Amino acid sequence: MHFEARILSAMAPLILLAGCSVQSNGEGAPESEEEQGLFERKNIAPNPVESGQSPRKIEHAFARTALSCINKQYPNKISHVLSSAADVAEPVNLTPVFYGCFDWHSAVHGHWLLTRLWGQDLVPDMDAEIETALDGNFTEEKIAGEIAYFQTEGRASFERPYGLAWFLQLTAELNEIAKGKGSKAEKAKIWLERFQPLEAIIVNRISDWIPKLAYPIRLGTHNQSAFAFGLFIDWARSTGNASFEKLISEKSLEFHKNDKNCPLSYEPSGEDFLSPCLMTADLMRRVLPPIEFSSWLSEFLPQIPTDGRADWLSVGVVKDATDGKLVHLDGVNLSRAWALEGIASALPEDDKRRPSLLAAATVHGDAGEKSVSTPHYAGSHWLASFATYLRTKRGIVNSDETTKLEVAQ
Repeated sequence: MHFEARILSAMAPLILLAGCSVQSNGEGAPESEEEQGLFERKNIAPNPVESGQSPRKIEHAFARTALSCINKQYPNKISHVLSSAADVAEPVNLTPVFYGCFDWHSAVHGHWLLTRLWGQDLVPDMDAEIETALDGNFTEEKIAGEIAYFQTEGRASFERPYGLAWFLQLTAELNEIAKGKGSKAEKAKIWLERFQPLEAIIVNRISDWIPKLAYPIRLGTHNQSAFAFGLFIDWARSTGNASFEKLISEKSLEFHKNDKNCPLSYEPSGEDFLSPCLMTADLMRRVLPPIEFSSWLSEFLPQIPTDGRADWLSVGVVKDATDGKLVHLDGVNLSRAWALEGIASALPEDDKRRPSLLAAATVHGDAGEKSVSTPHYAGSHWLASFATYLRTKRGIVNSDETTKLEVAQ
């Protein structure tokens, strides 16, 4: 993108900070060497910033951010039900794989980010470091700890649906890598086999929940159902689980087939990182045949222009990047961008709405990727995952055949 060089330059201080050998304990004081050795794996590959060089491309910056995050235990915000004093424990002892990056779901998609870049050969000079990091966390012992956490009474709704959707995105990624050839495919098969028991628990949990869900969850944050349903379907198609795909697709049609005139002008809400309207459309393009989707979209979002302009959808504005809730709006720009591209990908090439959809996607993507360079952990611990999802067109089938239209400046 046009702004890539600017982002690489802006991210340099953040990357340098990420590569530092001393981390904060969340209270301003550095952790002891013993604490750091226990919780925060030191990077083993050279950080280009340390030698006065900028990362070679933006994916290096994203990978460095995730590597500095996935084993960083503090600060930490846990969603944890206490049934007794025995449930009082540090995050690393509660969920031994996904305890970093401030919360469980961010740790999951931080691992997904690394898996995606590694599996797609996007940062080959960091492959050894990434594989070492993943291999150190994707162990049978640590995954057994995750399984034990999930199976404890009172946690049936833990990370539902957002974190569960990202976990299935992670195993879908591993599954697709495992279908290939070579050492990465063999390694992915090992990790995937280790995750299979936890994956089965999560799929069963979702399958039990979906029939009980009477209404869609139309929020712009973690509980939104449309975003999660889209990732559920992607996992089902990647793994060939036809019954799970049928379950999610039928519920999606039940919830949204008759939706009309989505109030896009009411978005974004003040703490959104997902667009309720656009994520619904991004879900339905996965479920409806192309001709039906095009007709449905006309009723659902009649305000999409046909003149190629981008200003029909204003970007979200963040006025305090240190505020963990307000910074969500940096994420809404990224997720809007990938939803807009996804919607456009399902329309005929000559559909007059495509240029405006892709023009708005470019504007939102530009704004969103600029935010990834934030030095504030409130945003940096998760925004790189959203940017990676967008840049690699993860949710679009045959994305390498989808050409992003250039927008006249």
